[in-house]
Amino acid sequence: MSILATPVKNQRERWAEISSDPVLCELPYKVETNRRGQLILSPHSASHSDTQGDLIALLHEHTAGGQARPEFPIATSKGTKGADVVWCTSERRDEMEGTGDLPTLAPEVCVEVMSESNDWDEMAEKRPLYRDAGAEEVWVVTEEKGIRFFADEERDRSEVIPTVPDRL
Repeated sequence: MSILATPVKNQRERWAEISSDPVLCELPYKVETNRRGQLILSPHSASHSDTQGDLIALLHEHTAGGQARPEFPIATSKGTKGADVVWCTSERRDEMEGTGDLPTLAPEVCVEVMSESNDWDEMAEKRPLYRDAGAEEVWVVTEEKGIRFFADEERDRSEVIPTVPDRL
């Protein structure tokens, strides 16, 4: 597990403040923070939400167990990041719960969906953040519905869930 640039207590306090703010909870945006705790807002779109739903269905189809969840917050060395979709085993979820309500341990798989509000530079920054927090793989779904798999480097297929295709 990595050492966080912002102390975990401060990240948890900031995230608790953000997640309990009724105004912020009603915003139609994905909410994350940078390493200083400042808000980063990304707009949602129907197609982005559809892709998240398709990913969750795909994960359920290709796994016998585990949990797939949308918009999952993870404490990283550069603030709280919200993976668009995550997948984890029940054992990992128990470990994650042991790190606190804003987990400092990432699920086995963190997935980001490309959209008009992000780019490959952002993905290049997020991938190592999730990996440093313990993700075994980070997947990026392209706007063309291709799935790219990353660990230390890009892979042709997932090694965590080998039957998952490289397209939605």
